[in-house]
Amino acid sequence: MASDSNMDREMILADFQACTGIDNIAEAITLLELNNWDLVAAINGVIPQENGILPSHFSSEASQTGPFGPHSQSEATAPAPSAPPSSASASASASSSSSPPSSSSQAFCPVQPSRHIVERQSRMLSFRVEYRQRSTEVVLEDASTVGDIKTILETELQVPVSKMQLKGWKSGDVSDSTVLRSLHLPKNNSLYVLTPDIAPSASTSQSSAQQGLSNQNYLLIISHREAQRDYSLNFPASKTIQEVKRNISDLTNIPVRHQQWDGWPASASDDSMTLASSGISYPCHHLTVSRRSSPALTVEQTDECTDVHMVSDSEGDDFEDAPEFGVDESEVFGMGTSSFQKTPMMPENSENEGDALLHFTAEFSRRYGDCHPVFYIGSLEAASQEAFYGKARDRKLLAIYLHNDESVLSNVFCSQMMCADTIVSYLSQNFITWAWDVTKEANKARLLTMCTRHFGSVVAQTIRTYKTDQFPLLLIVMGKRTSNEVLNVIQGNTTVDELMMRLMGAMEIFTAQQQEDIKDEDEREARELVKREQDEAYRLSLEADRKKREAQEREEAEQVRQERIRKEQEEEREAIRLSLEQALPPEPKEEGGEPVSKLRIRTPSGEFLERRFLGSCKLQVLFDFIASKGYPSDEFKLLTTFPRRNITQIDPAWSLVEAKLFPQETLFLEAKE
Repeated sequence: MASDSNMDREMILADFQACTGIDNIAEAITLLELNNWDLVAAINGVIPQENGILPSHFSSEASQTGPFGPHSQSEATAPAPSAPPSSASASASASSSSSPPSSSSQAFCPVQPSRHIVERQSRMLSFRVEYRQRSTEVVLEDASTVGDIKTILETELQVPVSKMQLKGWKSGDVSDSTVLRSLHLPKNNSLYVLTPDIAPSASTSQSSAQQGLSNQNYLLIISHREAQRDYSLNFPASKTIQEVKRNISDLTNIPVRHQQWDGWPASASDDSMTLASSGISYPCHHLTVSRRSSPALTVEQTDECTDVHMVSDSEGDDFEDAPEFGVDESEVFGMGTSSFQKTPMMPENSENEGDALLHFTAEFSRRYGDCHPVFYIGSLEAASQEAFYGKARDRKLLAIYLHNDESVLSNVFCSQMMCADTIVSYLSQNFITWAWDVTKEANKARLLTMCTRHFGSVVAQTIRTYKTDQFPLLLIVMGKRTSNEVLNVIQGNTTVDELMMRLMGAMEIFTAQQQEDIKDEDEREARELVKREQDEAYRLSLEADRKKREAQEREEAEQVRQERIRKEQEEEREAIRLSLEQALPPEPKEEGGEPVSKLRIRTPSGEFLERRFLGSCKLQVLFDFIASKGYPSDEFKLLTTFPRRNITQIDPAWSLVEAKLFPQETLFLEAKE
């Protein structure tokens, strides 16, 4: 029987792939398993009946021969707008004349099944696109491309296509040329637009919201049954039912999944609907909220002497978010094989925060694998310094992950959110991620003390208000000039797409602030550079003035020294002159008995020196006479006129007669070179 069952599933898988054109076996099996291997339901999930792909009268018996078998009318009558008429008729003829197939897959789609699907009538796809504070609905055929959606959004949002990033595709990022049909999308889809190159501002955000949303507000009078209290709340028409429920969760401390509501109209079937489209009364509507009853179930482990209490609802409604994450109840409520013997994420009362974080990282990897964000190893203060206080271009957001093992959301959030490749990559690139375990009261008290010291009492009080079943929390903190600001607190009951959208929204705010900080820092550095250049120019000017003054002082000192030397030399020459003048023999008289030589000497200035000397007088006496008049023989030459002789080169011991300077002679002085 098991072999027959496996064979049936192989045939169903082949039929499903043939009729839907899905080549990926894993994807096809997943879609079939979601429909309990009901071939009709699985095909309708991919190709809805209202588009004319399956006939409305298709029954369970038809699944045995295939909805598009030889006796089915849908294949022959299905329109094929993209194919020529001859091609369509040929396909119909081939279908009607074919013999009964030998296998289920052949019977199901006998004539080129993948091409048959392409030629069928186009499906209409609906996209709800979120952009900052506004939401836009886009409806178009699945034959359109991703670029066609962007073109429509360009008109609606006034955002150029080149600056637009369309996110939220379940298959990852896609190109503008991707055909929507190839993505195998459901009828209703949710996307969001990111514009990292367009800085958000208060004025633009407000104007954008006002362009696409109505200005009307709804007054919701909400009665809280247990507290017997009424809340009168004003909400804009653009608010979704889900956002209203989250706000009520903050007021009443009743998580969204535990809220029991009365008063919503039948048309409000989807929490993603806005108040304007939900069908509630305008301008005032009455609602009632209470906590959904959930009997406690106690599981006792006698060998461990441990009581484990878990809360469940009938039909599994108590944790309504679990199917969204794709996990079973045993994983959600911590009933896995190893959940009762968990090692604490963080030791209690650890003296060193770095050691506590090392233990946290090791235990996180052991539980959920090595693909997780890189947790900062160190104190919260060190993580803040790393994120906020570097150069403006190097700053990052700080993501504080708060874990609580007592929350039923912890396993899902860690395994599905924190370990998702896109989340891990985005956190690693743009955030400093710091973690702490608040399961133990001592560790929680220590965290509150650290938060109060670094972020103020408001953040610590905010953390206190969250209940255990609202954990884990992811706090997104941005550093500012005056104080650090908590941009967002993300609770555990979220999805990967919503988590990514909120992280990217925080990054847009941070990027706008960072650009301003970079601009201010560049301007400040430019001013400091100018000041440094001015200071350096002033210092060089002072240095040049100092050197100039020192050179002038040296020159003046040298002049004084030279003047002193000159005076000393003059005084020395004067003393020598006087000494020579006093040592000269007296000038002889002309009428004396001894021969006398009369000499006439012309000085370089043109004056004449005249004196009589005895003929026997030595030349040295003549030289001394000339020196006593200021013309020493070491500086001047004594020459005869004709014939020209240099008397200073003759032996000074010669007499004037021997030197032929008798009885008279005219001489002249010439300075030596």
